[in-house]
Amino acid sequence: MLTKKQLDLLEFIHKRMQRDGVPPSFDEMKEALDLRSKSGIHRLITALEERGFIRRLAHRARAIEIVKLPEALEAKSGFRPRVIDGDRGDLPIGAMAVSANGALDVPVMGRIAAGTPIEAISQIAAHVTVPQQMIGTGKHHYALEVKGDSMIEAGINDGDIVVIEEGATADNGDIVVALVEDQEATLKRFRQKGNMVALEAANPAYETRMLRDDQVKVQGKLVGLIRTY
Repeated sequence: MLTKKQLDLLEFIHKRMQRDGVPPSFDEMKEALDLRSKSGIHRLITALEERGFIRRLAHRARAIEIVKLPEALEAKSGFRPRVIDGDRGDLPIGAMAVSANGALDVPVMGRIAAGTPIEAISQIAAHVTVPQQMIGTGKHHYALEVKGDSMIEAGINDGDIVVIEEGATADNGDIVVALVEDQEATLKRFRQKGNMVALEAANPAYETRMLRDDQVKVQGKLVGLIRTY
């Protein structure tokens, strides 16, 4: 039997993985469950792992796999664990099916810092093929190679290719390419309150940057990620 907090956390993780393909950050879990500290989340995660509902993957920051759900949640969500087996068509949760004729070339504009901001990016370095389902029709997109580990707890690793939908606006919570003072570009989670903008890292080793809104220009928001193993 799970406690209410354990059940609430498991459901929150499951919903976010269905929506985003990656688990939520500890800060997001803490906020969703209205807890005062991350230590409470650590205890809940450990309890869920000990009871066989989740599995933490080694050598990856906060990578969590849901193994099973309680019957009540399973019935509500239609959850069915999937295993990759040879050339069968089953897909792991969060993966996207790609049709043979459903791929588009997107320009890779260089590197983007997930850490200390680097110089703004403006030149096409290469092209990458992405599933058409990943990008919206009628919108411009570009790709960037991630440099650094400040977004690792959002499932974004050093060396990943992120696909960005070009645009000058973002909602609170979006992961964006932000141009700081017209000189430096960085990949961070965007939050705005009044005339202040917070650029949040997804790694406790990095501090949140607080800037005036006239110091930050949104260059686009994250819509996809490509990883080579």
